[in-house]
Amino acid sequence: MKSIFYFFYFLFFAFIFYFILFFIIVNVIYKFLCFPEPTTLITSIAFFRSLYEGYSQKQENKLKCIVHYFKRICSCMPVGFVSFERKVLPQDRHPLFTSYPEADFWSKSVLPLCAFEVHSLGFIEDQSANALEVDFANKYIGGGALHRGCLQEEIRFMINPELIAGMLFLPSMADNEAIEIVGAERFCDYKGYASSFRFAGDHADKRHFDSFGRRITRIVAIDALCSPGMKQYALKYLLRETNKAFCGFIDQSKYCQYKGLFQVKGLHEAHLYPDENDHTSRNHLELNEASSTTVETNQGASVSLPALGNSDGEGKDLPGIATGNWGCGAFGGDPELKAIIQWLAASQASRPFILYYTFGIDALQNLDQITQWILSHEWTVGDLWNMMVEYSSQRLNGRTDLGFFAWLLPSLTSHELSNTN
Repeated sequence: MKSIFYFFYFLFFAFIFYFILFFIIVNVIYKFLCFPEPTTLITSIAFFRSLYEGYSQKQENKLKCIVHYFKRICSCMPVGFVSFERKVLPQDRHPLFTSYPEADFWSKSVLPLCAFEVHSLGFIEDQSANALEVDFANKYIGGGALHRGCLQEEIRFMINPELIAGMLFLPSMADNEAIEIVGAERFCDYKGYASSFRFAGDHADKRHFDSFGRRITRIVAIDALCSPGMKQYALKYLLRETNKAFCGFIDQSKYCQYKGLFQVKGLHEAHLYPDENDHTSRNHLELNEASSTTVETNQGASVSLPALGNSDGEGKDLPGIATGNWGCGAFGGDPELKAIIQWLAASQASRPFILYYTFGIDALQNLDQITQWILSHEWTVGDLWNMMVEYSSQRLNGRTDLGFFAWLLPSLTSHELSNTN
């Protein structure tokens, strides 16, 4: 009888101990998962608290997405892997990686602009071209996903809940950083946006797996300037935004392949880069990763390069980019400028195309006409960059109040423009 008493006595205190331990672990996880700012890291459990402090249907439906995820994995555990990669453009010159470009590099780039396809309807996550999908991120990845936010990034984290894991161990992004996530499965359908967001049932993700066991869903998180106002037209911030997109779009592994090709050709780095202080020449060669290209050095040497394979080593081209109004809307960026910036970055990163989802906003109703006109005139990355810088200078100095498209082509109904349709 006495042994039974001690058994239940021990069982009771073991239960209390593990209950307290469980509570501490859960509380710590919540505190890490639910931070909007570093100063609230220790005290914030705002997601669940906000459900009761001020009820809203969008919060209820965000919670439905998470509950649905757990229902799914309890009935059938997902297979495969999800990878998280912090991408960096080093501020200092590095022998193995592309460094953070200066304005002169963009100005002198001779790479052609990639194809540009405009979609006034549809969503980035529904594209079927296996493109790299842009997350319009907060510098703290996930943004308000576990709070009251319900914009593009937060919605993506609700329908692909495995993305939430990255909020636990990925600190805020610096200006020269981006985060790429591959393999996150989509579990939910939805409708609406912001306050009208609603859970719309189960989603069966049909995307295939790559050789690493990851679903071929590639997401890149890049954070734009928040409420930039007129400063977004200053050269410093044009460079920041272009390099931020470029960091997200570039495949750094290409540079190692590129360097290997030069070694096979028997050309030494000193010959390819005769002027160690000429950063523009070096950056041009480092970043010129088109599938088939010819590089001409400062001494007149010409090197023909074969097609470079993708990071999977399968000999295929890099995937294109699926994006939209990055840094606009709540972040307050200029939609025309942001579209051009992303086009420059994708082209310089040797991406074959951009799928641009305008979500039907009026400011971009002429985007297709503008991009096709530019392509028909065979502009390079440098040509478009220089035009954007000139326009931005005039806008910043009050010499024009036109949008970039109207400034570039004053009459969007001109005979020449209409012939490009």
